[in-house]
Amino acid sequence: MLPKQQSFLLSPYTELYDVLIPKDHMLRRMDELVDFSFVYEELHDNYCHDNGRTAVDPVRMFKYLLLKSIFDLSDIDLVERSKTDLSFKFFLHMAPEEAVIDPSLLTKFRKLRLKGMKLLDLLIGKTVEIAIEKGVIHSKSIIVDATHTQARYTQKTPQAVLRERSKRLRKAIYTLDESMKSKFPAKPATDVLEDEIQYSQQLVAVIEQDGRFTGLPKVTEPLNLLKETVTDDVEHLQTSADPDAKMGHKSVDFSFFGYKTHIAMSEERIITAATITTGEKHDGKQLQTLIEKSKAVGMKVETVIGDAAYSEKDNLAYSAQENIQLVAKLHPLITQGNRKKEDEFEFNKDAGMYVCKAGHLATRRARQGKKGRGENQTDTYYFDVETCKRCLLREGCYKDGAKSKTYSVSIKSDEHLAQAVFQESEVFKTKAKERYKIEAKNSELKHRHGYDVASSSGLIGMEMQGAMAIFAVNLKRILKLMS
Repeated sequence: MLPKQQSFLLSPYTELYDVLIPKDHMLRRMDELVDFSFVYEELHDNYCHDNGRTAVDPVRMFKYLLLKSIFDLSDIDLVERSKTDLSFKFFLHMAPEEAVIDPSLLTKFRKLRLKGMKLLDLLIGKTVEIAIEKGVIHSKSIIVDATHTQARYTQKTPQAVLRERSKRLRKAIYTLDESMKSKFPAKPATDVLEDEIQYSQQLVAVIEQDGRFTGLPKVTEPLNLLKETVTDDVEHLQTSADPDAKMGHKSVDFSFFGYKTHIAMSEERIITAATITTGEKHDGKQLQTLIEKSKAVGMKVETVIGDAAYSEKDNLAYSAQENIQLVAKLHPLITQGNRKKEDEFEFNKDAGMYVCKAGHLATRRARQGKKGRGENQTDTYYFDVETCKRCLLREGCYKDGAKSKTYSVSIKSDEHLAQAVFQESEVFKTKAKERYKIEAKNSELKHRHGYDVASSSGLIGMEMQGAMAIFAVNLKRILKLMS
């Protein structure tokens, strides 16, 4: 049954909050900034209103998840810290002596109450609404980029994951007491899953029986992670447990298995839109969605800043249609072709033909491809083969025995020609300098809010994690801009 709206419990100890939590504390300011009553409205239909035991306040449960994202804590560590951290209890509107929830309720809240909600768009829209209301967004530009997140269940075997997590736990113990090496069980000599599970259980048992380390945060985090893996996750650690995750590539040499979060951000570093896809999706295909989402939450978009991935032909045409400046460089293959500089021929504008390095002029030209087929046409220039056979510079240019010698040049579309001119302008170069801001935002999401690895499997779980992480970084940014 849905409880009444959240308020502080009457307690003789609530005055402690005024004494111990400063007025400028981040959580106090965040609680004053956001009206969390929207949570009741959004979750109204996900609760029974006339049957069953009264549920834990949904705003409190939502705030637990927000704290989890802000401080990058596991469910168990989050609840454990909530017992003793008065700033947490203040933010959760709890009396100082009030008991905390069981960690398992957070899993149920995520799976049962938040299921089916468009949480990502809702929370981003809420923060942008607050930012506009507080007057901290002034720009009419958005910066776009994509950041990758590794899947929680990687392509490692369950045995490898257990070995990695037990090793991390042992290392934490050794930094405190190296003599524990003699007390730990012998490592399994086989690659059998059952042996690895048994070893992990024995390792946990030895540490808990010793009792000296279980209260230390340095040890409890890897200890809880190993215990959860053994009891709940072992059968799901294969790649098949996360059918939504896909292999993506950040470069020729670097690939990842997981998801991409495509982000649009104002120049004030407030995220205005996001979409989450599987890892193999192309960045540029998400641009139009990001622009439309940013407009929907109240942003005026006159300029979009991104890298070369966003300068594909469809995006250039869309930007021109919407009167938006697209500050994204064309791919070098379009502006320069894929030839080395020393292999390029010169164009003779008087003859209308290309001239090779030896000074021989092409004899004729033919156009390849058709207009409106989605690919650029090419002009192919033909050279006299008999001349090429006798040429002193034929090595590396003419292949012996070839029946023809050609030189092809791609014909740029009108959109590409216009963008090539624009990217040489001072306006383009000045705006392009703002792109570094979104790289810093991606780094903040990953290194401060645990966004480098998915906290659960599946695209739905990834969207929920993204929603809470972006909500957290946006609120922190708004507070900083206001101060």
